[in-house]
Amino acid sequence: MGKGTIVERLMERDPKLWLSRSWTTRPRRPSEPADAYRFVDRSAFEAAIAADGFLEWVEFLDYLQGTPVPEPPEGSDVVLEIDVRGGQQVRELLSDALLIFVDAPSPEHQRARLELRGDDPTTIARRMRKTASERAEALKMGYEIVVNDDLSRAVEAIEALIASDRERRRSASART
Repeated sequence: MGKGTIVERLMERDPKLWLSRSWTTRPRRPSEPADAYRFVDRSAFEAAIAADGFLEWVEFLDYLQGTPVPEPPEGSDVVLEIDVRGGQQVRELLSDALLIFVDAPSPEHQRARLELRGDDPTTIARRMRKTASERAEALKMGYEIVVNDDLSRAVEAIEALIASDRERRRSASART
């Protein structure tokens, strides 16, 4: 179980979290829920780029993906399920954003997860190469790293990071 499952559990457990649904131009994977992304064609995505409709967007492998400018309910903390380059764009706009990199316990575990979700061998090989560079970039950018070796433990670790970040924001707000 990967990032999507972790996010799903976080959303179930914390009513103050609000998930911003990303857009993608890639086709839906066979095992993927219809609401995992907003699946659009390249021209619709490019029109949204031209209209400044994205908080962040990237070309990832051979498709586009991005986060529309979020409109969360008042008092919500926004959750973005994005790649490291998208996180870099968010950090440029929101310098105090909490960035968390969810890492597989090993390359073998990651390969198995990609196979289970139905990715073809070429995509798996490309994704495996990409992960190593993403991990290195995340470390340089100061991401919090959570290893997803146990789903419950990973969810709890991220909940603790969120609680700490909320406290940091409360303290900063009280000082101003």
